[in-house]
Parts: sequence; structure tokens; C-alpha cells
Amino acid sequence: MKAIVFDNMLGYAEDRPLPELNKTGEALVRVRMAGICNTDLEIIKGYMGFKGIPGHEFVGTVEKADGQNRSWIGKRVVGEINCVCGECDYCIGGLPRHCPRRTTLGISGRDGAFAEYLLLPARNLHEVPGNVPDEEAVFTEPLAAAFEILEQVTVKPADRIVVLGDGKLGLLCSFVLALTGAEIALAGNHGRKLAIAREAGIAVYPADSLPMGKKYDIVVEATGTPAGLGSSLELVRPRGTIVLKSTVASTREINLNRIVIDEITLLGSRCGPFEPALRALSERTVNVKPLISGIFPAEKALEAFRAAGQKGSLKVLIDFR
Repeated sequence: MKAIVFDNMLGYAEDRPLPELNKTGEALVRVRMAGICNTDLEIIKGYMGFKGIPGHEFVGTVEKADGQNRSWIGKRVVGEINCVCGECDYCIGGLPRHCPRRTTLGISGRDGAFAEYLLLPARNLHEVPGNVPDEEAVFTEPLAAAFEILEQVTVKPADRIVVLGDGKLGLLCSFVLALTGAEIALAGNHGRKLAIAREAGIAVYPADSLPMGKKYDIVVEATGTPAGLGSSLELVRPRGTIVLKSTVASTREINLNRIVIDEITLLGSRCGPFEPALRALSERTVNVKPLISGIFPAEKALEAFRAAGQKGSLKVLIDFR
């Protein structure tokens, strides 16, 4: 099969072995489209020490499954990326995404979606509504990550919220938070990206023109940079909440005294629920089309990665159809 492989450097291959069903409950998915996200770009810089086939945002069709999971065959699906044991205290206690034995699609211990085929447990799959095209279905995983904020934080209509970072995830977070009726602002450095949020009815600011002061009830950090937390601390009010969404390979020292002195709640936030994400795509309450910067065939995957890493780029898709 065709695949994009990372082993200290990124490469394209047409002779990777086809994955085989070797565990009960797994399904073989024929990938239709996959999306490049910031985590993928960090992986090729060394994040998580991953080697293999990266990629975790995808839409595909189930080609093989065993036993009672055969009903999935032929269905167009997206999939949750954490593959868990289902037996440990975390899994039993309702925290399966934090299973210490988990593998994570294209990120840790499991080949990912930048290939013609992938394996996932059938319990991770979600059928895509018929009115959601492949190009939009690819956004399910990152959109679910945006909906995770609403799982973690109670957002009130009177809240003042600022999202830092006008990249793919920052835009999706602002779209989802706008559904709550709260006052939302998005700060970033790219006029074209800010225009997308403005057209969706969200107040936007160039990052260097954002009114400063500790006045925001919730700050969502989605800059993709180590400096994002420091900026967030300058904006959140006492007893406010900072939601960290960035995953970066590099680190930066920061003075954490503000967190203690101002009694700030600091939340890490990553994967989220697929059901509201698919519903938002199907019901058109979130429009992801403006976030697509380009679609490349698998044979031009390296070019796709270069495009995804360019300043101002949003979502770049790889087409395996």
C-alpha cells in the first residue's frame, strides 16, 4: 500500500505491507482522506519520539471486520485515536483516553492515517452522516477536540472568552465556543485567518492589538508555541480558567507564581467527543470549508507537508481515494 513514513525523516513509499487483522475487535479501514495537523508537524520535529506512519485525522471505509463487528463493513467512518485496554482502573473509571496501556493512532505505538489502510478497534469508529462530504468529515477529530472544552468547563453566556491562535484548532475552538452565546474573541497574526472568524460573527484582533489586562474569564491557548501560556497568564482574570490546547516539541521556562497568587485554574485539553462534532458538521452549525488550504494526492504527500508548514496555511488534506 501507499504510505507516508517517518523514521527520522519523512518519506513516501508504495510498498508498505497491508495491515492484517490480528486482534479481535479490530477493523481494517480503507482511508479516503487524511488531514495534516500541527501535531503531525511536531512529530516530524521529534515530538513523542514516534517512528512509523503518522496521521490521525481521517475519513475512510471499513473493508474488513470480524465477528459481530462485520456490520461495519462498507460504512464510511471516522475514528477516535486512542486505542485502550478496557480493563485498567482508568478505563473502568470512565477515563479511557488516559489508559496507560493505550496506543494512539499515528502518534504513539500505532501506525496512523497517512496510508491507504489503517487498523482501529471497531469500538473507536463512528459512522459519518451521508450529507457530510469527505473533505469536511476529516475535521471530525480536531472539531471533537474543540468540543472537549465544553466537557471540561462550564461556559456561561456572560463569560468573556479569548482564544489565542488563529490556526486550525484556534478557529475551531472559537466556532464551538460561539455556540454557547458567550462573548468570544479570537487573537492571531494572520489577516486571512482572522477574516474567516470575522465572517462567522466572531470578534477578532491582531495579536499585538488585543486589549490587555486580566479581564477574561476563560483563555484558550491554541498558539502552538511555548510562549502561549505566558500570554494567557497576562489575560486571564483572578480565579479564571486557562485551557491549554497546544502540543509542541520544544519547551520554555515560565514563572508559575501567577497561577497560585490569582488562583487560576489551568486545564490541559486534547481529544474530545465525536458525537457533537459529527452533529455540528451534519447540521451545518460549524462551517469548516474555509479552513481547507489545499488537497494533495498521496504521491505528493511531501509537498503537502511543506504546504502545511508554511506560514498562513490552514488544513492541508491528503487524498487516498
